[in-house]
Amino acid sequence: MHFHKINGVTKMVLVSSMLAGITALPFDGKAQTAPQSYQGVVGKTYADSKEWWQPAVKAPAGSPNIVWVLLDDVGFGAASAFGGLIPTPTFDSLANQGLRYTNFHTCAICAPTRAALLTGRNQHSVHMGGFAHTALSAGFPGWDGRIPADKGTVAEILRENGYNTFAVGKYGVTPDEDATDAGPFDRWPSGKGFDHFYGFLGSQTDQYKPDLVEDNAHITPDGRNLNETITDKAISYISKQKKAAPDKPFFLYYAPGATHAPHQVPPSWADLYKGKFDEGWDVYRDKVIANQKKLGLIPATAQLPTRNQYIKAWNTLTPDQKKVYARFMEIYAAYLTYIDAQVGRIVDHLKEIKQLDNTLFFVIIGDNGASKEGTFQGVLNRGPLGGKVSDEEQFKSNLEKIGEIGTPSGSNTNYPLGWAQATNTPFKYWKQDANAEGGTHNPLIIFYPKGIKDKGGVRNQYGHVVDILPTTLEFAGLSLPEKIKGIKQDTLQGTSLYYSLDNATAQSRHTEQYYYIFGSRAIYKDGWKAAAAHHPDYIDINVLPGKDSVERNFDKDVWELYNLNDDFNERTDLAKKYPEKLKELQGLFDVTAKKYNIYPLIDWADVWKRRAQAAKQTAASTTTGNEGNAAKK
Repeated sequence: MHFHKINGVTKMVLVSSMLAGITALPFDGKAQTAPQSYQGVVGKTYADSKEWWQPAVKAPAGSPNIVWVLLDDVGFGAASAFGGLIPTPTFDSLANQGLRYTNFHTCAICAPTRAALLTGRNQHSVHMGGFAHTALSAGFPGWDGRIPADKGTVAEILRENGYNTFAVGKYGVTPDEDATDAGPFDRWPSGKGFDHFYGFLGSQTDQYKPDLVEDNAHITPDGRNLNETITDKAISYISKQKKAAPDKPFFLYYAPGATHAPHQVPPSWADLYKGKFDEGWDVYRDKVIANQKKLGLIPATAQLPTRNQYIKAWNTLTPDQKKVYARFMEIYAAYLTYIDAQVGRIVDHLKEIKQLDNTLFFVIIGDNGASKEGTFQGVLNRGPLGGKVSDEEQFKSNLEKIGEIGTPSGSNTNYPLGWAQATNTPFKYWKQDANAEGGTHNPLIIFYPKGIKDKGGVRNQYGHVVDILPTTLEFAGLSLPEKIKGIKQDTLQGTSLYYSLDNATAQSRHTEQYYYIFGSRAIYKDGWKAAAAHHPDYIDINVLPGKDSVERNFDKDVWELYNLNDDFNERTDLAKKYPEKLKELQGLFDVTAKKYNIYPLIDWADVWKRRAQAAKQTAASTTTGNEGNAAKK
């Protein structure tokens, strides 16, 4: 504890180390202090009474400001900070003054990654096996899309420890049925510990016509690119807070829609990289893996995985194909550099108000690997995957509308699959593939001038998004409250990475981790990884080239085995060589699945089929009932 003066009277203030055993007051949407028994004196009159006020909770003196940056749909080999060919000067600077983590992992798709990140618990433990969307959630403990109250978020934890808490950009974990202006708001950011929120609640939105929310209400956007407006708002939150309480730390969760589709940039950015990608995706891969070796991010002996069988060699494409595909990549690259510049605005503001040296940054470059949702041709305005447009028709349309790529008219712009593979260098496969490093392996940067000595250092310890919250708490010298809003809290499941800050050769402490998305699954243990692709290589959710359907039988899924200690990018399947090791890991997956509520294994095609049948039965029952009523009349 420490003391300070309130209205001239010395008061006792509890700090974080004492919070663990304190019960929070009922939540009313505002910051709460921990109740104590009344310590004043209540007499019959004011004269024989002694006043006392509940002391406010304050963060320990000198506590760092904390900023989490989470980008969307960025592959490992996109940003220049990790060897990519897309310039990201802000990320480069933070990494060069901080640490690059090369063996960090996400959950392979947005909502599970975000739920795990915000809570420090595995995705199914916080009920986000899929999404919070009605069409992609199911009525089972690990799948209903509703983060339980006993799995408090980082914002709730930090607010209990005396922080102001802000979030801007994509939230993505509010159930669809709660996401109207009628609420309820307990699963909106404001109900999960954030003092202010400005952004969108869903998984995707148009960058010029966003489904925009401020605090607890939908608002009308102003027509500017959303990434600019969320940055303005973040800076405004910080400025107002520091003017009102200069010594109070803040937490900012900066999670832009970038670089998720639609790829849309202001006109002044659209031609920033004109002609830069004319050499194509094969040359891109070769250059990036060379860069990554020079930076010491991957083994010097590393080799590229074979080009995916469904992606054509760049030198076999027609001039028109090269023109259209390159334009998609020019816009994507501009989009990534544009969001890097927006983060740079926050860095510059903190520097200007002399707060940068006491600000802890975690920059996660991608909530999953590069997106395969742009299909083989790239997408402008087509709907979700599974549309019935042929490749030939899609390409013809893209060629005719090439000038709309990256503009407000391109309401679903996403680049072709060849660029997804390229920006995922040096890994194979992509977003949604929980079985592959290409779906789960993302760059992490940690920056904190006061706490990092090995500036520009590289760390290879195994990590996962669940590790960010415990790492944050250890940096700040804080602990998990025993209760939040009166509810006893479950333990964190992540492992702090703090041990690796000053020891580049420290043994990894996070030694076991599962992955699961849309049936594809994997289990990691001490460098070994067993994995099964439920929809091998699928791009379109319904069909593959030359196939009428995709095999969806879990019992027929083929498991592979990799030793990532020797084969970090999964080039050699060892399943037949070490069948006992594979069997051991499969058994571990089963134990893990039971522990974290992964079961039942869900294929969404089955869910949609069951719901369609139920809807048909309901409709038939209603029709029969109406006919019966008509007969009675």
